[in-house]
Amino acid sequence: MDEIMKKKHLIITILCVLSIAGYSQSGKPLIKYLSDKKELAKVPVYKNPLYTYEERIEDLLSRMTLKEKIGQMNIPCLYKRRIGWGLKDNSDIYKVMTSEERKIQIEGCRKLAMGIHNEEIGPIGGFFTLSDRVGYEGTEYQAKLFNEIQKLAITKSRLGIPLLQIEEGTHGFMCANGTIFPEGLAIGSTWDMNLIKKIYETVAEEARATGAHMLGTLVIEPTRDPRLGRNQEGYSEDTYMCSKIAGTIVNAVQGNDVSAKNKAVAILSHFPGQSEPLSGFERGAINYSERRLREVFLPPWIDGIKKNNALAVMATYPAINGVPVHSSEYLLKKVLREELGFKGIVLSEGDGITTLIDEHMTDNYKDAGRIALKAGVDVGISFEDAYLSPLMKNVEEGVVEMRDIDNAVRHILHVKFELGLFENPYVNPEYAVNIVHSKEHQDLARETAREGIVLLKNKNGLLPLNKNNLKSIAVIGPLADSGMDQIGDYISHHIPQELITVLKGIKNKVTPDVEVTYVKGCEVLDTTFNEIYKAKEAARNAEVAIVVLGERGDFTNGESCDVASLDLTGYQEDLLEAVSSTGTPVVLVLINGRPLSINWASENVPAIVCAWMCGEQGGNAVADVLFGEYNPGGKLPVTFPRHSGQLPICYDYVPSKAHWVKKGYIDMPATPLFAFGHGLSYTQFEYSDLKISSKEINRDGSVHISFNVRNSGDKKGKEVAQLYLNDELSSVVTPLKKLRGFEKIELSPGETKAVSFTLASEDLMLLNRTMEWVVEPGKFNVLIGSSSEDIRLNGSFMVK
Repeated sequence: MDEIMKKKHLIITILCVLSIAGYSQSGKPLIKYLSDKKELAKVPVYKNPLYTYEERIEDLLSRMTLKEKIGQMNIPCLYKRRIGWGLKDNSDIYKVMTSEERKIQIEGCRKLAMGIHNEEIGPIGGFFTLSDRVGYEGTEYQAKLFNEIQKLAITKSRLGIPLLQIEEGTHGFMCANGTIFPEGLAIGSTWDMNLIKKIYETVAEEARATGAHMLGTLVIEPTRDPRLGRNQEGYSEDTYMCSKIAGTIVNAVQGNDVSAKNKAVAILSHFPGQSEPLSGFERGAINYSERRLREVFLPPWIDGIKKNNALAVMATYPAINGVPVHSSEYLLKKVLREELGFKGIVLSEGDGITTLIDEHMTDNYKDAGRIALKAGVDVGISFEDAYLSPLMKNVEEGVVEMRDIDNAVRHILHVKFELGLFENPYVNPEYAVNIVHSKEHQDLARETAREGIVLLKNKNGLLPLNKNNLKSIAVIGPLADSGMDQIGDYISHHIPQELITVLKGIKNKVTPDVEVTYVKGCEVLDTTFNEIYKAKEAARNAEVAIVVLGERGDFTNGESCDVASLDLTGYQEDLLEAVSSTGTPVVLVLINGRPLSINWASENVPAIVCAWMCGEQGGNAVADVLFGEYNPGGKLPVTFPRHSGQLPICYDYVPSKAHWVKKGYIDMPATPLFAFGHGLSYTQFEYSDLKISSKEINRDGSVHISFNVRNSGDKKGKEVAQLYLNDELSSVVTPLKKLRGFEKIELSPGETKAVSFTLASEDLMLLNRTMEWVVEPGKFNVLIGSSSEDIRLNGSFMVK
């Protein structure tokens, strides 16, 4: 019997290894290795798929030198000049590289993959932004380059450990040809989890087909302060909504089998949060209590990690309560790994380990590396000295224990095995060309842009415009014909595809006999350019003026672009006032990555459309909405303030603030300009027949909420029905209302649909005085509405 089992074991082993697409250490196909039982014994355990991941990892770790281990802990961004060594200096590259610079960087990558780049470390763990920074030629070149460098790592390094390739995936696979979806708040404004799933399935598919394995900067933290520029990358101010989006994104990107050819690892950012910094500054220190950490910031991470098994996170820049996160064992080990059960890789932020020096915790990289490693940072993404030779000296001197190095490397190798890289390290360039930026993906980008457009105001039904009755249109504004300014940050250095601007979208929509006049009018920020008089004249001679204002996604909004004021910059408001003074009907289209305090416009402009950073198909999407070929159904995932002095102004404020919001400031109202959840339609919706299944439930019980929504207008449209909950009396202070359910439904004229939600104990919990999540007895008020301020139905139930 034992002999039969041995033979079966041998057959299974041979079959498994024959399926391997990799190469042996000598570079020959592994099939050559397995001609008989003796040859089989030569295959290292870590290359044998019959063994468990844990067995393979431990075998590989036992074979690695210290240099090779530290090499794995470096997955550098390609913006670092030092990768190529031959360039003029070691400063960062934030610009498009010349052809010569790219050649030097690629040669540096080859040497790093083989482990012959320098004397400090062995073959590295992989690369960050390789395809974006040097693959300007497009998808086929990118896929072939990934394969070439991967083969060098596998065949020309001692142990043949495959590389882990990381690329940004914030709102599209960030490389030349990658489909550019709308960003952050535009996606959040869709309130459509099925659509969000499709978006990030597409991003993962494009990335993996090309040769990238991990997608970065998936910002699941709530966007709590719009002054912070990079909050355009997030999706909502609301914790519940961010939690639902976090789970959806991880499920879309990773799926049930992350080794599949259309799946990748999701890198959730930025743990545990950086969206509410002091003064709204990038990397600004954050001071919030343990209660706020657990009530506001941790829930999305619970959904992303504990419930959906995200395999990577990026540590945040700021110091939280006086402790830089890159040095915090409490956050990165106790909370992240112990409480949330995280099993994947913790990546540093760009130059994140250096924050320990910036915050004066230490004055040298040797100490910074020791502290960061001890805290739980597995991977450095910026080639910081902290994780190079100084870290090796720390180990040699006994200051850093080898077990800490091994733990970091285990996490990295675990993800590589999960991805199946030891068995399938290469991609098919022809397949990638067919997948990336396909017509289907472009259509999805347009659908996303349309679904995310929010109609903020539509006085007297100015919109939709009737293109069949119009003879002349004035298109005005600095963002009307500026494709690069409508796609947000985290975009490719080289964009070969056409970016459809609002001007282009309008021209695509109307017939040739409609006169479309374009005047830029002013710049977004610069005040040296002024042709407002031309814009005024164009508006006077047109039947309608479409004014496109807001922010530049790469200059006045995005990472490192923080503001003190949320008002329109430069001469933009002057331009809008001048055009409005002509008496020609005006439609304001906002291209923006944050909520703006457009007070004058809200009072004086009849129609306002918020298009956000709307991606490569944004212009077509805006035109679809303007001319009524698509009925807007987007809702605000953030609150629009009247003034930055109101911040924080998130809808979920506590009872003590309610009186003062009603009373207002001495100099202005304290209410929002536009409320969380607000968004108009070209039709009307009526709510009725609220039913609550039980008037009384136990603490561990659930309650079923149902009601009807009817389209009472004459156009098909989409409505986002929102359920808010109020805990009437509680032992700790709780918000007046918290979102606890939403559903986007489409209704034809006269059609009625039933909407239902089930509230479980998890939805009723609060964090009590002893920091325990509990359901307290008492009355819960159910608020059903079209926005957080437009409540249509009320009910209640009791918890015993």
